[in-house]
Amino acid sequence: MSQDPEIVFRTEGLTKTYQTGDVQVHALAGVDLTLYAAELTVLLGQSGSGKSTLLNILGGLDHPSKGRFWFKDRELTEASDRALTRYRRDHVGFVFQFYNLVPSLTARENVQLVTDVARAPMTPAEALDLVGLSHRMDHFPAQMSGGEQQRVAIARAIAKRPEVLLCDEPTGALDSKTGTQVLDTLRHVNEAFGTSTVVITHNAAIQGMAHRVIRLADGQIESVRVNDTRLAPADIVW
Repeated sequence: MSQDPEIVFRTEGLTKTYQTGDVQVHALAGVDLTLYAAELTVLLGQSGSGKSTLLNILGGLDHPSKGRFWFKDRELTEASDRALTRYRRDHVGFVFQFYNLVPSLTARENVQLVTDVARAPMTPAEALDLVGLSHRMDHFPAQMSGGEQQRVAIARAIAKRPEVLLCDEPTGALDSKTGTQVLDTLRHVNEAFGTSTVVITHNAAIQGMAHRVIRLADGQIESVRVNDTRLAPADIVW
């Protein structure tokens, strides 16, 4: 008998409302969601659908207005800022659209910013080797292409061996060829380490590489689909 997959994230009625002057903006409007360990999930939706807000709450960067959410068996709904900082440090890696590298530091030194504070990290050299950048370790961001900088950002995110990797439009600033290289790196991390990976994007083509595809619209989940067959990043047509 097959074992039920481990749940890595669960939400109940997750709501987020922002006040902008006299106007209330409902970024999330009651999201019930389950994400599973070791899966690569793609969150699809137009701008304003709630993708980034959901990712930020799951990653402990923001608090919900209403509803509840769990990481594994640990409820984080009412967690303090200090507890969420610990949670992010110990369990979560982030990759954003813009690489957020420190320009005055080499690739190795940018990754070391994380490994110096993590509990049981890889070495910067190990992490950069995993993303195919051993030969660029001592280069500065300005000496690297956009795709290489994004792969340094991925190396920095995975160097602390996170259980989950949360990626917000990781290919949004890249052309299709470079974006494919970045997606292939994310796929490799997911498969080699079993890292639960969530990729949010407005690029519908990327859904072909996912185990699970979740579409958001107007702050709610519109559909959830499991891919029986997955595409390799190189086979995705942008």
